[in-house]
Amino acid sequence: MVPMLDQAGLPIAVFDSGVGGLTVLHELLVSLPGEDYVYFGDTARLPYGDRPAEELREFAIQIADHLLAGGAKLLVVACNSASAAALDAVRSHLARRGAGVDVIGVLGPAAQTAVAASRSGRIGLLATPATVASGAYERIVSLADPHVHLESVACPGLASIIEAGFPFDEHLVSTVRRYCAPLRAAEVDTVILGCTHFPLIAPMIQRVLGRGVTLVTSGPGVARSVERALAARSLLNPRRGEGSYRFACTGDPIAFQALGTRFLQMPLGEVAPVSLQVVARAAA
Repeated sequence: MVPMLDQAGLPIAVFDSGVGGLTVLHELLVSLPGEDYVYFGDTARLPYGDRPAEELREFAIQIADHLLAGGAKLLVVACNSASAAALDAVRSHLARRGAGVDVIGVLGPAAQTAVAASRSGRIGLLATPATVASGAYERIVSLADPHVHLESVACPGLASIIEAGFPFDEHLVSTVRRYCAPLRAAEVDTVILGCTHFPLIAPMIQRVLGRGVTLVTSGPGVARSVERALAARSLLNPRRGEGSYRFACTGDPIAFQALGTRFLQMPLGEVAPVSLQVVARAAA
């Protein structure tokens, strides 16, 4: 067994379908600067938002195994679609392996923050089709407060537009207006940005919805959950200075680095290319 002090020195592993999860990593870097991090972007298989749940579970378990094989003390599934479809499956898989690693998703922290923030009990959700179809946010919100109404809007294509570099043109603006229209009609006072790509266009969404609507992202809540989970296991890194962070992706590392810098708002450095067996099967 690895000594507890050595385990505390292991990195926190974070993964997403692409660069969107870097918005979650940004919050972790700010909230827990002494920790080391490894980020994995499955860019060869994005977008996740239109894939079936069974496929997302396969991807998530494969990535979890890959990251833990490299050494990690906690796993963050920084993707709403993967969290909705695969969080329980990943936890069960790692428990059977005896990994002893906490797995934290993005849905619970965001939903709980939104319920606490809403004054009217009318909350909106902007998310991928896979996340909306799963009904996961509805279940979590209902458990937090059964009297809250959640107005869910699937946003096909929006994450892909952002992943491609999100040019701020009229097409993007009209797309955002179209997806926000049902939320305006429902008179929500709080909106969950249920895709980790969406915080990058939060100012545009805020303008369309109006300044009286509170936007909720998952990053701050995830950071709090990670800190509590590590503290409960005495795994917080005692380092006083800044930790390290490194990156890997299954697609083009140069493209990942160029776009990822805008999401992370910090230098990325080198991005390691990773080839997974399932990628080869999907491309065959």
